[in-house]
Amino acid sequence: MTAIRSVTGTAFVVAEFRAAENAEANPLYTDPIVGLFLDETTHAAAAAVAAGFPSAGKNLRLRTRYFDDRLDQAIAQGCRQVVILGLDTRAVRKRAPGEAFFEIDDAATLKFKCERLAAAGIVDPAVFIPGDYVAEGVLALLERNGFRRDEPAVFLWEGNSMYLTRGAVMAVLKDIGSVDRFTIALDYMSEEVVAGITGDQPTTEFVGRFAAMGAPWSFGLNDLGVLAAEAGLSVADVVSLAELHRTHWPHWHVDLLIDRHYFLCTLSKGA
Repeated sequence: MTAIRSVTGTAFVVAEFRAAENAEANPLYTDPIVGLFLDETTHAAAAAVAAGFPSAGKNLRLRTRYFDDRLDQAIAQGCRQVVILGLDTRAVRKRAPGEAFFEIDDAATLKFKCERLAAAGIVDPAVFIPGDYVAEGVLALLERNGFRRDEPAVFLWEGNSMYLTRGAVMAVLKDIGSVDRFTIALDYMSEEVVAGITGDQPTTEFVGRFAAMGAPWSFGLNDLGVLAAEAGLSVADVVSLAELHRTHWPHWHVDLLIDRHYFLCTLSKGA
């Protein structure tokens, strides 16, 4: 793999952090697929991002569990269309009879993923859709590939919003808002973190490392209810990373500023 650069490249840094949970005695989840996408370059990039900020990896593992739980909940409630925006392994890990998975990502990433999976003899049931969902529209890409807007769907929008503008985030939410019934899980940072005005030097330096990779954070949010209302959606769930720490790791007490400024939420329409 070439050097990790740009927003697309950060997905492989996240994959490194996600893979570490497999070694835990009582893991939050297991992901036997993610290791296929890693190499010395991704190891080095993840180490550079986490330098001086050792909680980075644990935070991303908690995030993975949140999105896994939201997907499991949607499937249990009868959802049969799963849309994943970005590099992911859930189509393999969470496959179930009658489920249709759609994964939208840039062409180079999907090609790389297909090659690694094929080399390992793994068949991914997802429909791979190359494209830029911000520029081309999520629904336009999906409906060319068998997605039905009149059937319930769950969208997983993990680790993406902070790289966009507020206008782009709203455009995505309003675009998928034409689906009759759906939930969308996403994560976001506070406006203070993105603007670098928390007064917490480790947090500011952590954000700066993504900018140094060519993936600066642009979107911060302090008004989820307002954003949801503007998009015509309801807030089904919102939780801070600090709350997830207390839920899943009550024995590991932390009080890091970023954990109180990083949120995961689920918005819904007709669900």
